[in-house]
Amino acid sequence: MKAGPILRSILLGLILLLIIGGVLGVITVRRSFPQTSGTLTVPGLEAKVEVYRDPLGVPHIYASSVHDLFFAQGFVHAQDRFWQMDFWRHIGSARLSELFGESQLDTDRFLRTLGWARVARQELELTTPETMAILNAYSEGVNAYLADHSGPDLSLEYVVLGLTNPDYQVEPWEPLHTLTWAKVMAWDLRGNMDEEIERAQLASQLGLDRTHELFPDYPDDGSYILPDPALGSTVPGALSPIALSPLQERVAALDALTGGGDSGLGSNNWVLSASKTTTGAPIVANDPHLGIQMPGIWYQVGLHCRPVVDDCPFNIAGVSFAGVPGVVIGHNTDLAWGLTNTGPDVMDLYIERVNPDNANQYEVNGEWVEMTSVEETILVAGGEPVTQIVRYTRHGPVISDTYEDATNLASATALQMPEPFAISLRWTALEPGRLVQSVVEYNRARTVEEFRDALRNFNVPAQNFVIADREGNIAYQMPGDVPIRAHGDGWLPVPGWSNDFEWTGYIPFEQLPWSLNPPQGYIVTANQAVVGPNYPHLITRDWDYGYRARRLNAIFLGQPAFSPQDIQAIQTDNQNPMGPVYVSLLRELTVSDGAARQAQALVTAWDFQNEANSSGAAVFNAFFRHLVLRTLADEIPDRLPGADRAFIFFESLAGQPTSPWWDDASTPEIEDRTAILTAAFEDAVTEVTGLLGTDPSSWSWGGLHGATFRNQTFGESGIAPIEALFNRGGFPSGGGGSIVNATNWRFGEGYAVTSGPSMRMIQDLSDWDRSFLIHTTGESGHAFHPHYIDMAPTWSHEGYAPFLWSDDAVQSAAVDHLTLEP
Repeated sequence: MKAGPILRSILLGLILLLIIGGVLGVITVRRSFPQTSGTLTVPGLEAKVEVYRDPLGVPHIYASSVHDLFFAQGFVHAQDRFWQMDFWRHIGSARLSELFGESQLDTDRFLRTLGWARVARQELELTTPETMAILNAYSEGVNAYLADHSGPDLSLEYVVLGLTNPDYQVEPWEPLHTLTWAKVMAWDLRGNMDEEIERAQLASQLGLDRTHELFPDYPDDGSYILPDPALGSTVPGALSPIALSPLQERVAALDALTGGGDSGLGSNNWVLSASKTTTGAPIVANDPHLGIQMPGIWYQVGLHCRPVVDDCPFNIAGVSFAGVPGVVIGHNTDLAWGLTNTGPDVMDLYIERVNPDNANQYEVNGEWVEMTSVEETILVAGGEPVTQIVRYTRHGPVISDTYEDATNLASATALQMPEPFAISLRWTALEPGRLVQSVVEYNRARTVEEFRDALRNFNVPAQNFVIADREGNIAYQMPGDVPIRAHGDGWLPVPGWSNDFEWTGYIPFEQLPWSLNPPQGYIVTANQAVVGPNYPHLITRDWDYGYRARRLNAIFLGQPAFSPQDIQAIQTDNQNPMGPVYVSLLRELTVSDGAARQAQALVTAWDFQNEANSSGAAVFNAFFRHLVLRTLADEIPDRLPGADRAFIFFESLAGQPTSPWWDDASTPEIEDRTAILTAAFEDAVTEVTGLLGTDPSSWSWGGLHGATFRNQTFGESGIAPIEALFNRGGFPSGGGGSIVNATNWRFGEGYAVTSGPSMRMIQDLSDWDRSFLIHTTGESGHAFHPHYIDMAPTWSHEGYAPFLWSDDAVQSAAVDHLTLEP
């Protein structure tokens, strides 16, 4: 969030006060650190609760009732992460202007149009009494902490906020705030709307044939999660894109509003049966790839009923979201699970034909129909409230109302647009669901079948779940609402004035992909295609192209059995699939400069591993970045592909030495493959020399490719002293986009890590205490707290921490013990 001149002066004044104050600064920083040892009296509890924290600050909570267990989880989340929780609920409720003033008004207007809070209120009405009781207990725990803490006692961020927005008052936590957070995550993992818009732009600029080359179909020999050809007959025929209405440039604007949309978002997970492990029991591994931030997105926790009885059945450990009760990924006494994003096509953009004589009417099958509307009032810190009318068609909110230049759309497309028009969005997350209920239900599942049954309510975002139980079963289930369309395949925006492209329902749960104990003894998901072309329903055309999945399948097929330590090496595997494709071509280049020849020798001797200390990896990745720029920036400078799509495009292009794509449209010459490869390599050597020095042997990939964890609010202020208070980094990192160790970076922006493994988890079902887990930053959200950034060095060096479970292991390792008493 960029600061204006007044905000800058206030914040700089704060920095000077902290520097001059010295001891006062230390007191200000430390006053929000929570009490983690001793005894606290907490009104609202029914009985005593014990909280043990390990050397990394990970809490394990022991309570004798469901109410107290989730009450304490809310209390502990608030202790460590309340600013993060407060910020997230303001995103979910489209109330950022209440925190930060007019600068966030456009963001709020767009998010009010989506209406996450309106949908969440509908979900509250669908919530079961059991889940509602847990949501209420969790909220009571958060509010019990807020009763004794406010402003600077909550977090350092409130000190800064108090200077820019002194009237802000923290409000109590409500179940609604938990449900809106689920919408934020659904947006980050939203599916293919970005691609839909981008293809519409490119089709206008380049034509459909060249657009198809940039968005190739999933390869015929690609990896599938469930390759069973018996799953069905044929995929419904794809509608010709010429019948669809493209949309103008909006990808960057949409992503800027919410902070999502990184092409590296995805994940790996796999489950091995006992026949594929050295432990004699299954192993479940998971590393979700999400945008990096400070604090990290996950909060590790153990939640233990003592005793475990029918009235208090929870005994779980893993990672949670601050603001949400329960454990999202982890294990209970009987089974373990992991998840990755499926990425189904669950968002469609509809071009609506609007009545020229009445802007609130749109056409449906030849008749004008009234739009419905909702009036929203946005409160603005330091300003007057703003009223907004949100309009709806039968498909969903009219999102074009938030675009000042939406009327320029027709000039940006090669196809005829209706005049006037509106753009509405249909998205499964804008229909009420029961996601939190699903989490609660699978947290207490005891068998694979019970777990699968709990996933019936996991509506959105659709995920690839791998599951294993202590009986030795392994399974895969894809849950989620996936639309069935009358026609079309979601590849481009569609006309909304007839029923031709309507959703006719959702794929029934029993027909969603599922597997139990497959004969190969393992299941791998890495955002690749779930099913082959014989599956009877369309899930999406926009699968990840499967480079990570192919690598993982090759590893698991090549060795009979694996230990948990083997899994660590696999999760951090750094093989770059473009190395074998392009190094042989680089070997043949003629370069005259001495530094370039030395760099050429380094890259031709490279082992294709993107290790952080590798000089060959530094040379190759710099070359590949400039290869993308030299080949595509002349035609699509603002729409460069992410790694996954770049890999499949350039893998094909490598075998076409005279393809028109090699030609640089900005020069009078006709360039071929050799010319572009030579120019890209020379560009790379020049750039890396400037960044890392004149001696190529001292270069390293980690020297270019670092992770800086930025606070989502004041860490983006643009004021270096303020950012230094909250941000931490950069941590040298191996890996890269579409590599198993998926530390993504953007070709157009340099080498900084933009998303990556938000945590790495390995669960050993032979002995839960021999499991491992590390996430990116630390448990604490308090700047300068010992647990603010203590996980990052281990994460950066591809290491792990013990993932403890048993009472003896937890209590023996504990360095803090807090008793909460009613």
